Amino acid sequence: MSKLEGKTALVTGASRGIGRATALGLAAVGAQVLVHYSQGEREATALVNEICQAGGKAQKIATDLRDPHGPHALAEQVRGIVGCRLDILVANAGIARAVSIEDTTLEDFDDLFAVNVRAPFFLIQQLLPMMYKGSNVVLLSSLASQAVVGTLPAYAATKGAVDTLVRHLAVALGGRGIRINAVAPGVVPTEMSGFAGTDDGRAYTLGMQALQRMAEPKDIADAIVFLASDQARWVTGDTLHVDGGSKL
Repeated sequence: MSKLEGKTALVTGASRGIGRATALGLAAVGAQVLVHYSQGEREATALVNEICQAGGKAQKIATDLRDPHGPHALAEQVRGIVGCRLDILVANAGIARAVSIEDTTLEDFDDLFAVNVRAPFFLIQQLLPMMYKGSNVVLLSSLASQAVVGTLPAYAATKGAVDTLVRHLAVALGGRGIRINAVAPGVVPTEMSGFAGTDDGRAYTLGMQALQRMAEPKDIADAIVFLASDQARWVTGDTLHVDGGSKL
């Protein structure tokens, strides 16, 4: 993996799961990592300590991305820490709701789109003055954007929106030399996917995968670190499926 010494990276939703693994992965190859969290302050503090004890650089940063002004507030905090240069943005923060169309409330729908779509869109907008030729963005999509996995119609719609944003923003930002891609994980046993940790969830997941093991957050994080590195310098506008060959 290309080294990222001297690079600055912001990872949203980094206190646990895929975000935590991504922050560790970026720090391991030399990046200074801003560990964003909304509610998991204890976990974020532990992660920052772990990175620093391993010889890396990290700092925690808190903002509620459900708030319409959350992305703007987060961008201001980032600017206050790293100045005018941000190399990598990993917009990992997201929420999921396994709810049928009959039971989806307006609040459910609005929360999903606020965190999964509105927040990354406006965070990119607000961070653009800090990004330059060679900077890059990685968004989090999902297998659910391309295949029916459980009862997730509203959540899946947010991830379909992410895939669309990647293509449009890749064209919009390509002239500035800024790359943007997405990673689409399959089922990963994290707090956001509690069903995957049950016996039924494991059986369901293995039944749709070509590779017969459960994913780990690091499996996804390694792909994100690749896209954030110079090894992916000719990759933009793409959604990379990292799902163990699910729903083939």
